[in-house]
Amino acid sequence: MNLLLLVPLLLPDWLDPEYLLTALGNWALWGAALIVFIECAIFPVLPGDSLLFAVGMFIANDAPIIRFGDLGQPAVLGIAMLVLVVAAVLGNVVGYWVGKSISPWLFKPRAGFIGRIFSARHLDQTHAFFERYGSKALVLGRFVPFVRTFVTMVAGAAGMSFRTFITWTGIGAIIWAAGVTSLGYFLGRIDFIKNNIDAVLVVIVLVSVLPMAIEAYLHRRRTKAETLESAEAEATES
Repeated sequence: MNLLLLVPLLLPDWLDPEYLLTALGNWALWGAALIVFIECAIFPVLPGDSLLFAVGMFIANDAPIIRFGDLGQPAVLGIAMLVLVVAAVLGNVVGYWVGKSISPWLFKPRAGFIGRIFSARHLDQTHAFFERYGSKALVLGRFVPFVRTFVTMVAGAAGMSFRTFITWTGIGAIIWAAGVTSLGYFLGRIDFIKNNIDAVLVVIVLVSVLPMAIEAYLHRRRTKAETLESAEAEATES
């Protein structure tokens, strides 16, 4: 049995971009824009990178659910990138407002799924990312799950001027939304990728969460090392 056939089973339907776009039918592009908006605004557990890539692939393969009359593929791609960039920017503006207004309430300790998503650990990781890269974090963070959502909240909470924020978040939106969509468009013409779209999308999801997995691993190592050093210091003092 071809193992690639089993790969799509790794994703639930609400994380499977191909399923989502197909289910949305003629509203595929607008549904994708709404999902991008929500992810960039407040809810990180949505298929951002893979969804953008899938939109590009659907356009490259003349999917009837993403068409605008008799417009050619380049024009459809241009419209899709514009819509998705605007959705990403508007989502970030909402995230900035949330950070400026209600982030202390949003990230207060709570049990359950929501508590795990909006956890102090995720906020601390994003704070560290923001402190390290400054304004550029609004661009670089686009490519890191969770950071992509929470970095705009951190910018709002930190009091970054809206002019500076909108400049950097606009640059990030163009590079991310337009870039990943166009990447899907051009790679979607390759037969292997086109014939294994489910597997490719799963790989994109796995790769997109890799930075957070690495950061979590390094955080555990640093915490363990600091605990060990503290214990050794106490033993020396005694």
